[in-house]
Amino acid sequence: MSELNLSPTTEKSTAMNVKWLLLMAWRDSRRNRSRLFLFISSIILGIAALVAIYSFEYNLKKDIDSQAKSLLGADLVVETNKAVAPNALKLLQGLGDERSEERAFASMIYFPKSGGTRLVSVKALSGQYPYYGEIETSPATASRTFRESQTALVDKTLMLQFNAQVGDSIKVGELSFEIAGVLNKAPGQTGFASSVAPIVYIPLSYLEQTGLSQRGSRITYNYYYKFSEGVDIKKIAKKLEPQFEKAELDYETIESRKENTGRSFEDLTEFLALVGFIALLLGCIGVASAIHIYIREKINTIAILRCLGASSKQAFFIYLIQIIGIGFIGSTLGALLGTLIQQVLPAVLADFLPVQITATVSWLAIAQGIILGLIISILFALLPLVSVRNISPLNTLRLSFQETSLFKDPLKWLVYFLIVLFVFGFSYLQMSSLKQTFFFTGGVFFAFLVLAALAYALMWLARRFFPSSWSYLWRQGFANLFRPNNQTLILVVSIGLGTAFISTLFFVQGILINSVTLSSSKNQPNMVLFDIQTDQKVAVADLTKSMNLPVIQQVPIVNLRITEINGRNATDLKKDSLNKAAIRALDREFRVTYRDSLSDSEEIIEGEWTGKVESGKPIYVSIEDAYARRIGVKVGDELKFNVQGAPLKAIIGSTRKVDWNRIQTNFLLIFPAGVLEAAPQFHVLLTQVPSNEVSAKYQQAVVRTFPNISMIDLGLVLSVLDEILDKMGFVIRFMAAFSIITGLIVLISSVLISKYQRIRESVLLRTIGASRKQILIITALEYFFLGALAAGAGIILSLLASWALAVFSFETSFQPEMLPIILLFLLICSLTVIIGLFNSRGILNRPPLEVLRSEV
Repeated sequence: MSELNLSPTTEKSTAMNVKWLLLMAWRDSRRNRSRLFLFISSIILGIAALVAIYSFEYNLKKDIDSQAKSLLGADLVVETNKAVAPNALKLLQGLGDERSEERAFASMIYFPKSGGTRLVSVKALSGQYPYYGEIETSPATASRTFRESQTALVDKTLMLQFNAQVGDSIKVGELSFEIAGVLNKAPGQTGFASSVAPIVYIPLSYLEQTGLSQRGSRITYNYYYKFSEGVDIKKIAKKLEPQFEKAELDYETIESRKENTGRSFEDLTEFLALVGFIALLLGCIGVASAIHIYIREKINTIAILRCLGASSKQAFFIYLIQIIGIGFIGSTLGALLGTLIQQVLPAVLADFLPVQITATVSWLAIAQGIILGLIISILFALLPLVSVRNISPLNTLRLSFQETSLFKDPLKWLVYFLIVLFVFGFSYLQMSSLKQTFFFTGGVFFAFLVLAALAYALMWLARRFFPSSWSYLWRQGFANLFRPNNQTLILVVSIGLGTAFISTLFFVQGILINSVTLSSSKNQPNMVLFDIQTDQKVAVADLTKSMNLPVIQQVPIVNLRITEINGRNATDLKKDSLNKAAIRALDREFRVTYRDSLSDSEEIIEGEWTGKVESGKPIYVSIEDAYARRIGVKVGDELKFNVQGAPLKAIIGSTRKVDWNRIQTNFLLIFPAGVLEAAPQFHVLLTQVPSNEVSAKYQQAVVRTFPNISMIDLGLVLSVLDEILDKMGFVIRFMAAFSIITGLIVLISSVLISKYQRIRESVLLRTIGASRKQILIITALEYFFLGALAAGAGIILSLLASWALAVFSFETSFQPEMLPIILLFLLICSLTVIIGLFNSRGILNRPPLEVLRSEV
């Protein structure tokens, strides 16, 4: 205590003397700075993850703003999915100073050189679009010259897949095009999108000759405009909005593209921030457990300070100052590390982003990280720190210190409340949903309470049913679970929660991947043909059967829009409805079918299914149950439809549960037979091909005979999905690594700091003759019991959480693999034991008297 020779005793001995408090905090920390840094190191990675994510989010918003013009490629884009009426076409032709037109649709293309076929997104373009940014090609001149002749630009992934070269030809519909260049990037295109739907550009002037533009074809019409400098595009679009709505035209400006693009990446940044927050929560556990043990070690020092005249409030502030100081250092280091990680994030997420991200330093993100780190350091350290107020001078004579009961110290209730409030508030900022926030916060504290209850139950059972018949070493290791200064509660909660978070992230990753993995069993279709015209339906089915392939399903599809819900149109709903999903339902186009019976993937939840409409009777449709709830409709409500220009009223007769995981055509809305037969429509056929060779022959036969028909080879889709999921999995694993490493740091620091609880016991055992081997066995047994209980409880909690997420959130089955669970359990147990034994090395390698002196 020679270092603590400054007494606060003055004329006002109980007053707050800031200078003295700072000096005492500095002096007292001299021997403990490395340990204090270990305590706070658990939040460094959490802060780093959040600073990196916040920096990425701010840079993404800035780059979307700066690159919005090149994302859109024009000042104004008008879009529709049907041919524009003459009156509306006249309006469109009078807009802008420069105009371009594009027609986009999905189609099969054929590579004569290799005989390969592939479903692509064809864009037939005229004019000088894009006006901002550019279509990047090799050679560079091809982006302009391809419009002047019968040539095409082909996505680089297709060129590689079919080993095509510039100068080769492709067949689109009934017309062949020479490949003028390799398409490297189009405006607004991402690496993700190019893997799913590779783009092929052709001149618009040749579209009619391909034979792909006919009645019933699913074509999107885009009109691009450039205006002179200084023209208020937003004002012009707003003025024309009523005319656009009347003609069923959608429009987008640079400003709306900024908003839409930013909104589309909100979920991504919120997900990433939530993963970072999980890492931070693990760090919070480390802070609370570490400070708890640190304060217990300081009981004698605090008691002596009280004897010298320091008040309980002064003692409290001495250690609070230490926590604030080391918390600031840890948060600053985390913020700096996060700034470095931010340089990597754009590369990790490049395939998912439509803009080029500039990895600049975000001082706002750094400030947020440091402030957040300080708040966490203080908040989660307060719980053990408030006990300092209850240490009296008499503790210099007592052998132990009993913490004040929660019920006798209302300040602890306040701290608990603030912690819950913090977790809830931060979660809500990331999720923007009260329901999800309640579930997340409730889940975290349920896990905490379960683990705490398990720890107390273990201590009670160990004391109540002590195995007195066991050998001495086993009894010693077991007794350490409930003896004074035991570590059971701290280690079970910290290791258990760390294990629960880590394994939940692992299971959720598996759920996400499994939920999009398609079945490849022999009785499931693996080839989908669509855009089949009504007069082609029988011929396509006959061709399929002639190649000994089954016609598993053949259904008609009609495009329509909902124009009114219970007599209220979009304008009425926007005025007084809080249901944004209902408003969006009136803005989207639906693809529906009609039939007289339900499929085996559908089940009526409410109401009755009507398979056929009798003449003069009301039309009863069936709507998918979850979607009905989302848009706020029920059985008996009236819907008004626009079936490609023809109005149609119907009543919701039933709601259905649909198994969306089945490989077949499923629909949100189903009409009965006898209503839509005369509407413009196309048909879809599902079949199953036994091999890649048969698939190639079948696709070639269909493309040669029916060039307008598009096909999806689910085998190819699975390979593309594998590639996409690999990228998604890498992103998930990259972010989960912050939580996993933080969990390991918490585990290591929790076990490392626990050695100070066992020093005296180990020294006493050595003093009375215990061998090095015996002490190691006792220590290993204690940590094995703790690690096994904590890891087992954490894994069980994560299984429950993952099951709930799979069933209620992802609506899929949850079938975890046992091998990773067993390996994780063994890993956590082994780490706990190894670190515990490593802690004992310093005690065992030195004489007992030297260890005791160093601790006094």
